[in-house]
Amino acid sequence: MILTLNCRFCNEPLTNIFADLGISPLSNRFLKKEMLGETEKKYPLCVHVCDNCFLVQLSEFETPENIFEDYAYFSSYSITWLQHAENYVNMMIEKFGFNEKNLVIEIASNDGYLLQFFKGKNIPILGVEPAANIAKVAKEKGIPTITKFFGVNTANELREEGKLADLIVGNNVLAHVPNLNDFVKGLKILLEPNGIITMEFPHLLQLIQQNQFDTIYHEHFSYFSFLVVQKIFSSYQLTVFDVDEISTHGGSLRIYARHEENKNYEISKNVKKILQKEIEFGLTDISTYINFQNQINQTKKNIREFFVSAKEAHKKIVGYGAAAKGNTLLNFCELGKDFVEFIVDRSPHKQGLFLPGSHIPVKSVSNLQEVKPDYVVILPWNLKDEIVMQTNYIKNWGGKFVILIPKVQIFS
Repeated sequence: MILTLNCRFCNEPLTNIFADLGISPLSNRFLKKEMLGETEKKYPLCVHVCDNCFLVQLSEFETPENIFEDYAYFSSYSITWLQHAENYVNMMIEKFGFNEKNLVIEIASNDGYLLQFFKGKNIPILGVEPAANIAKVAKEKGIPTITKFFGVNTANELREEGKLADLIVGNNVLAHVPNLNDFVKGLKILLEPNGIITMEFPHLLQLIQQNQFDTIYHEHFSYFSFLVVQKIFSSYQLTVFDVDEISTHGGSLRIYARHEENKNYEISKNVKKILQKEIEFGLTDISTYINFQNQINQTKKNIREFFVSAKEAHKKIVGYGAAAKGNTLLNFCELGKDFVEFIVDRSPHKQGLFLPGSHIPVKSVSNLQEVKPDYVVILPWNLKDEIVMQTNYIKNWGGKFVILIPKVQIFS
């Protein structure tokens, strides 16, 4: 067990707690039926904030190698996410003119959900994916993929092979990196002199503002403001020249970075705009971070009141989406099979398994029509619109949808 007591970026001691969610298992470590009687490994889910650089971070209790050795999350099962990936590819080609002479490398490329769209435009691609089971699926789709964790070593290996990237893409990978300095230094090494890096990550401002404590789990080692990311990239001579606010994962940022010495791209007005927004919200004031725990505690109380009230009224509750964020919420709020009969999920890789901690069974979506629940609790609330559209038939028997974040909402 590795315990980080100092900031993973600036190495200053960590003394302030941002969020304490108790003891929890790994949120994507689903269980087979025969494992239910075994003792399940659980770890503290306590997030600190550095009062020197304001990086919000979770101590590394489990190595990435153990977390990602057999990963359950496949990106291609979300229509919303696939559409987001395709829109991104079209935008980058139109905005920066990427073509068949360029090389696009995606870090944490998953099952090829994004690179397939570059491939469709005859643009050379390479995926870097640490989870062997997921990389295998990508390769079967014809997406060139190497099964490695990304950092300085992998960047140097690719550079020696003559594979410098004109575009490096990293969607929701930055949070999964325990060694931030090694990762960003690797980006610097791998980037072609006139190349561009784009990184997408959930915005810490939205996490606090929208009470998204359920996005905290052990594989998310860090939680970023724009202010902090700009500081980290700058320390490795990478300049963030533009930033977009995007809707994914409840509100994310997409940053655009270049080599400091590359003057081809001027710094956008968006950079100053987002920095100012964060300062006005209080992200340079340590009390903003420390006070977040009070919001979390109140939300837990409200969520439990809903489930207890529904149970007392003999309502049948089923969850939709065996998402990591749902596992954080269920475990923190102490909600198990006594409250939620089962979870449905579109991914066959999760069906037939049991949620970590709560041990709620995961079934196929077809079970909704068989059981006809009174409430369908949408755990991946960021995909609410897609899920409601796909399961609108629950209205036929008077079923209602429920989301729990940022607050309990019941709707039909």
